[in-house]
Amino acid sequence: MTERDDLARRARAVEWLLLDVDGVMTDGRLWYTAGGEEVKVFHVRDGYGIKAARRAGLRVGILSGRRSEAVARRAAELGIDPVVQGRDDKGQALDELLAAQGTTADRVAYVGDDVPDLEVIERVALSFAPADAVEAVRRRVDVVLAAAGGAGAVREAVERLLGLRGGEDENEAS
Repeated sequence: MTERDDLARRARAVEWLLLDVDGVMTDGRLWYTAGGEEVKVFHVRDGYGIKAARRAGLRVGILSGRRSEAVARRAAELGIDPVVQGRDDKGQALDELLAAQGTTADRVAYVGDDVPDLEVIERVALSFAPADAVEAVRRRVDVVLAAAGGAGAVREAVERLLGLRGGEDENEAS
């Protein structure tokens, strides 16, 4: 079995796409207004990718170490649910999410970029990292994406996942 065949087999079992936020859905920089309000910048192409994943029958959720109202708002706009924020213990958060949703890690694809994501990356069926993820993550994921975090990495992950599943050509979600 080739590596692509193995990735395709695992991708076909995926029912969930879970996303980290900072460094994946955003470029990882933290912006604050003069009044101290946190501002996050999301790429519209990632939103289209998330909608394509949902149209293809995937459930999409967020698993983030930081808590942000901007994330809750963007998730609501895109129909992302569940949204788990403020969890440094991503492995335990994953266990709780899986139990609550009645699924298992071998039904999950995950996009992460930094060391706190490793416990999730090592347990899920398929893992992706933006091009600018830390080296430890890039070494352990199944697919390193060409796009950087906040610059279309989520869209690319969706296109790759759907392409591997065989339901769509990798570029059809574009």
